[in-house]
Amino acid sequence: MPLQRNIIPCVVFTTGVTMLWAPTDYAARAQCPGDLSGNGVVDGADLGVLLTAWGTAGGPADVTGDGVVDGADLGLLLVKWGPCTSVPTWATLIEAAPDPAVITNPALRDAITATGRAWRVMDSATQIEMLLIPPGTYEMGCSASNTFACATIEVPVHTVTLTEPLYLGRYEVTQAQWTAQMGSNPSFFQASSAQVPASDVPSRPVDSVSWNAVQGFLAQSGFRLPTEAEWEFAARAGTTTAFHDFVGAPSGTNDDALVSSIAWSYEGSCAGGAQCQTRPVGRKHPNGFGLHDMSGNVTEWVSDWYGNNTYSSATTTDPQGPSTGVFRVLRGGGWGSNSGACRSSNRGLATPTFSNFDAGFRVARRP
Repeated sequence: MPLQRNIIPCVVFTTGVTMLWAPTDYAARAQCPGDLSGNGVVDGADLGVLLTAWGTAGGPADVTGDGVVDGADLGLLLVKWGPCTSVPTWATLIEAAPDPAVITNPALRDAITATGRAWRVMDSATQIEMLLIPPGTYEMGCSASNTFACATIEVPVHTVTLTEPLYLGRYEVTQAQWTAQMGSNPSFFQASSAQVPASDVPSRPVDSVSWNAVQGFLAQSGFRLPTEAEWEFAARAGTTTAFHDFVGAPSGTNDDALVSSIAWSYEGSCAGGAQCQTRPVGRKHPNGFGLHDMSGNVTEWVSDWYGNNTYSSATTTDPQGPSTGVFRVLRGGGWGSNSGACRSSNRGLATPTFSNFDAGFRVARRP
């Protein structure tokens, strides 16, 4: 369960998106040997504690646990020098700090680092790679493109605050990952093609899964679906435009002609006489959080029920959506969608039993 804490605003983007993080959570620092002062960073304060205890038997300064405070403890402290990062018990660390080559926006990097949690991890049981999405405040709703206006279900634009970080799948769940958990593959696109060799088929996103079917995967793996508000915040990655940022458009774009840079949509997946189809995950440019295929490839189920007046009456802090409904929400557009459906604010809806060959999902988990 996430720890409760008081949230304070810290970084404000020029786009109007505010990132939030919490004061130091000492319990989460238990995996940071060398943080003797408990301030969330291994620094001079910790060096002072260690030197004061030099030569004594055991105690908190005995970071190696060998029974004496000596050079071995000093060596470990120096290796751990700098900000601490906490790795979830269910995960294996891949990369502690956000990679500037991937997270190019320094404000996003700062917000991720300030959570005190590792940026890039692997779920140990499923081998699903996940990236940390920090808390924040943003404007949720209508972002029209140059070609497509917003639908009525995308308004009014409203301010949403997410108070807790989460880990989100870097990629959509693949056919191989689904099959490993569930024992069979429901996907329509299981065959190779001129564009997707047989060796790459397992890396296609799983498709033809209903919202109800996804619940079985989640129950077995310990994941959950992101809420609709979490999904849009993660997809935007600090942008307010119709389409998220990528190399060549660092602030995002409203230009539909550029969507093929980030999405396998109808215009791209069917181009040049190619078979209209899903493609292996991660082959398009990621967004500012390092997430791939947030637009296109498969449309992604989120956890929320759809409500007719959800946006006008929405809870603005950690919204979960209506408690009941007829339809569940889908986000991001798929391989058969036009660019309008790939906009960050676009919403789809279907019954929980609905499945077709462009419906899939990505997973989320609390730290």
